[in-house]
This record gives sequence, structure tokens and C-alpha cells, in this order.
Amino acid sequence: MHDSIRSRQQTMTGSRAPRAAAAQPEHTDAWRRAALATAVALTLSAGAGLVAIGNADAAEAERAAAASAQAPLAEPVGPPSFADVAERVTPAVVNVTVAQKPLQRMSMPGRGLPNVPDDSPLKDFFEHFGITPDLDMPRQREGEGSGFIIDPAGYIVTNNHVIDGAETIEVTLNDGSLFEARVIGRDPKTDLALIKVEGAPALPHVDLGNSADARIGDWVLAVGNPFGLGGSVNAGIISARGRDINSGPYDDYLQIDAPINRGNSGGPLFDARGRVIGVNTAIYSPSGGNIGIGFAIPAETAADIVRELRESGRVERGWLGVQIQPVTEAVAASLGLDEAKGVLIADVLPDSPAMAAGVRSGDVILRAAGRQMEEYRDLTKLVAGIDAGTEVALEIVRGGKVRSLDVTIGRMPQDDLAMTKPGEEAEDTGPRIGLFLAPLTPEMREERGLDADDPGVLVAQVEQGSPAQRAGIKAGSLISMVGQESVTHPDDIARAVREAAEQDRPSILLRVEQNGEQRFVAVPFA
Repeated sequence: MHDSIRSRQQTMTGSRAPRAAAAQPEHTDAWRRAALATAVALTLSAGAGLVAIGNADAAEAERAAAASAQAPLAEPVGPPSFADVAERVTPAVVNVTVAQKPLQRMSMPGRGLPNVPDDSPLKDFFEHFGITPDLDMPRQREGEGSGFIIDPAGYIVTNNHVIDGAETIEVTLNDGSLFEARVIGRDPKTDLALIKVEGAPALPHVDLGNSADARIGDWVLAVGNPFGLGGSVNAGIISARGRDINSGPYDDYLQIDAPINRGNSGGPLFDARGRVIGVNTAIYSPSGGNIGIGFAIPAETAADIVRELRESGRVERGWLGVQIQPVTEAVAASLGLDEAKGVLIADVLPDSPAMAAGVRSGDVILRAAGRQMEEYRDLTKLVAGIDAGTEVALEIVRGGKVRSLDVTIGRMPQDDLAMTKPGEEAEDTGPRIGLFLAPLTPEMREERGLDADDPGVLVAQVEQGSPAQRAGIKAGSLISMVGQESVTHPDDIARAVREAAEQDRPSILLRVEQNGEQRFVAVPFA
């Protein structure tokens, strides 16, 4: 630094610089002190600026962090929220509690209970808990379920099994209000019931919709009151449609995986837009708990039933008077049908509309009232919805030919429209069936209440392990038809078996009477 200063001085003074040589150290030191002070000041100033800038960045970062913590999170990736739907529909969902009538009145003669002395410690116990003479014991709860209001006047849809046998019915609204309810009508065949609360103000309600547009995989909400905990909403999807769970002749359930627990029965099933598309009715569960297999009655079915219950308190159905079963692949092959479609008539009931129209056992109904019968339940649902006195056309297959019959639908009596007896199938193992047959003797006919001209051949014995045994045929049964032809002698059956084998059919179709029931059984050849 000294050399630098000296060089600058020489440049500035030129030749006169040597005369100032004696004073150089003093001036140089002063200059150096001034320069150093200036440099320190500049350094401190710069440092202060840096510190100020650093503090501003930290404060800004702190403010940004606070703002970020308060800001809402981004929309999560996943299923949509059902909060809006749940908030709108749950007020219309109620708890239904069923109770027996009160127990017998318990009187206290004199000062104490019957057989309880005045000095008994039980007397103090009863008095402590407020039990007084002629006190009604509390009602016994029999069960709980759910329901939903479909009219502000207090009409409520629930399951028949929820209120079946009830002496009293209590309905608890979503806000906790409690009302007595009475039965308007019920329909055990579809497990639906309509009840009504009296004296309630205008109530929130939902409308029965239609499940026709609901698709497998669509989101659904099952709303109810499981375990008496209060209203709850469970989400899931539609797993399948058209399920038959053998609960009745009109099974056509939506299968869902939204949890349906005890107490959910009778509650509504909503789609993601808040429309009622079903009535939660049953679950499949080996353990009794939810395993993700639940069933709901389609809303359009419920709407028809509820309308009739509201108008007349009961459901009137059309009646054909036949026992039916599905046309399986084995049945179709036995009859030489191209497809396993239609409805097989197992039996025609006496004095029924079907008998009057000339329908016979063994007929296969392909169409009824212009509608194709894809499966046997199609006939059950169709006829049930036709008014008594209506004439409809049946297209049937008999003897390999298609025929048309006109039948006038009747009114269903107490028995079912058509008792379904699903056909049994056995594996195809060859050209034998394993039956030992005998003609019916007059004594046998008298014992069984058969006339002399009634068809039938006795099954005397069934070979162990044979196709006939695997098909469920037992000794003592009667075989009255092979295919669509009546038989009266064992030779008739033997001949039919040979002809079927020669035509390369895989099985023979027999109508078997067993335990008072008629059914067709397809027996493969051994």
C-alpha cells in the first residue's frame, strides 16, 4: 500500500516531489487513517444493508408459511364427497321400532307384591325403583329397522319383516321426535310394507325413483339406523342386477356392497344424485355381519306395490295357475330346443286359468302377452302385473311345434301364482339312467288317489350312484311324463330313452311326482 501511495504522489507532483520527502510519513499516515475510516464505514454500511435485507427475507418467508397453513388444501384425489346428498336426504329416513303389547299388569295387593311379605327386603327394592301397585311393566322390544318418508302426510315405506307381528310400532324421526304408527298395508311376497304416523307436522320426504338407469359400478348410498345408533350413511357400488336369492317368486334384487347391517332393513338406497333407487332388504352373511353382499328391492317394484297398498291396503295379482321351472341347458337339449330360454310348465293346477286354456305339463312358454320369456321369473312378474280378466296370448312349444293359446288371467288366490321348482341337473356320463320301474296296480292307484286313466309309472328302485339318483329321484316316486308325452307303462319310458339316445340327446326329461310335488328332472345318460 505504501508503494501505491507513493507512486500516486509522484505522478501528481512531478519533479517537485523530492522537496516534500521529509513530511511524507505524516501526510501518508493521515491519508491512510482517512482511507481506512472510509473503508470501514463503507464496509459497515454494506454489512448493515446485508443484515437488513436478510431480516426482510426471513419475515416474508414467515408470512408466506403462515398464509399457506391457513389456506385450504387442494381437492383430494378419490371418490366424490356425498356430503351434500347425505345432508339433503337423511331427514326423511326414520327408525322403526316394533314392540309387543304390554305384559300383564302386575298388582300389589295390600302393601306388597304377591307372595312378598311386608318385611321382605324385596319390598324395599321395589319401592326404591318406583314399582307401585297396578303398574304396567315396560314393553318388550322385538326389533328395529329403518324406513323412509314418501309423503309429507307421514306415509313411510319399510320392509314387511320389520313390522310383521307387531302389536305397536314407533317411528323416530331424524330430529329425535317419536310418533306411533299404524300399518296401511303389507305385501309378504315382496317384503314391503307401508305405515303411517299420525299427528305429525309436514314431514321431510323423498320420492321413489327408478333403478332402470342404474348401472353396475355406480355409486350408491345405503341410509338407515343400524344397531340403533342413529341415522348413518354407508357408500358402495352396485355389484349386480337381477339377483334371485330364493326369498320369493318375485326376486329381482339389486346387489350392492354398501354395508347393510342389522337395523338397515327397510331403509332407502340412493344414487349419487340423491334419488331413491331401492329399498335395502337383505344381506348374505355366513356370520351374521356385513361382508359386502347386500340386496335392495328396485324402486320401480316398490313404487307399484306401495301405490296399491296405499289405495286398497293389499296387492292384487294376476294368476295363471301353473308350477314352473327354468329351461336349463339340459332341459333344452332333452326337448330338442335350440336355446335354453323360456318357461317350462311342471304342472297345471286344477280349475286354473291355464287348465281352461289348454296349457299342459311339459309345455315350454316362449312368449306371453307379446313379451319374450328369457327366464322363468319373467312369466311370474308379467302375470302378477296383469289385471284379472285380461286375455293374453301364450306362444308355446309342444311336441316340437310352436303353438298359440289364449288364456284369461285370473285373480290370485291365497297360494302363490307359480311355485317355482328349479330343475336339477346331473353330470353327463353315458347312455343309462339307472331306474327300475313297475306299472301302477289298482291298489297303488287307490292309495295315491289316482283314477284308472291317470298316467304314471312307479319307480321301484334307483340304482346306487346312477344318474337318476344323482338327479334326486327316489324309490316310490311316480313318473308321469317323458319329455312332453304322458306314460302309463315302463315300456313307454324304455322306448323314450332309446329314442332320445338314438337322436344323440345328452339326457332324458322326466316329470316326477315326489312328496306330493310335480317337477321335471333332466337325467343324463350313463
